[in-house]
Amino acid sequence: MSILLVTSSPRGAASHSTRIATEFAEKLVTADPSNTLVVRDLVANPLPHIDADYSTGIYTPAEARTPRQAEVVGVSDVVLDELFAADTVILATGFINFNISSTLKSWVDHIARSGRSFAYGESGPKGLVTGKKVYIVLASGGIYSEGAAVQFDHAIPYLRGVLGFLGMTDVDVIRIEGVGMGPDAVTAALAKATAKVDAVVASQQVAAAA
Repeated sequence: MSILLVTSSPRGAASHSTRIATEFAEKLVTADPSNTLVVRDLVANPLPHIDADYSTGIYTPAEARTPRQAEVVGVSDVVLDELFAADTVILATGFINFNISSTLKSWVDHIARSGRSFAYGESGPKGLVTGKKVYIVLASGGIYSEGAAVQFDHAIPYLRGVLGFLGMTDVDVIRIEGVGMGPDAVTAALAKATAKVDAVVASQQVAAAA
């Protein structure tokens, strides 16, 4: 199994989402050494925001692209190749201003390409990125999975929507929420997320042994 880990929190070593997602990916590899891991660190190596050269370049034949168009489309090609090669995708992000990080949004912009990851037909759009399991690891200062603040969670609905549009409908969410509510809340949130990660890893071990 090929695993793609995409991290995006600007908090570096202090990031809860990066920590849990990285531990998750590493546990999957430890559980089955035949698994391979590709890491896309969007903070250490941020993707360029899409611009005019990208927007025109993706619709220009490769042989006719300008050097700049070829460069930016080439970036998109690389991240798309990583995505298509993966069986399991782990996306890690902090909850920033009620949504995902801008670095992760840039990744989405590069993988959402007509003719590559989706296509329009007589019956409408069709996602072309299929057969993948996706885990979203989301860290937030407050509680947004339930209660009055649910309406402010634009991160999970957005990711489920865009991933589903591209054909990735098998999506699970691992939340690390309430980390802004004190040390005890952080400990509890990390423990809950770790327990969910361990349950996923254990279930995959059972499935592999069956």
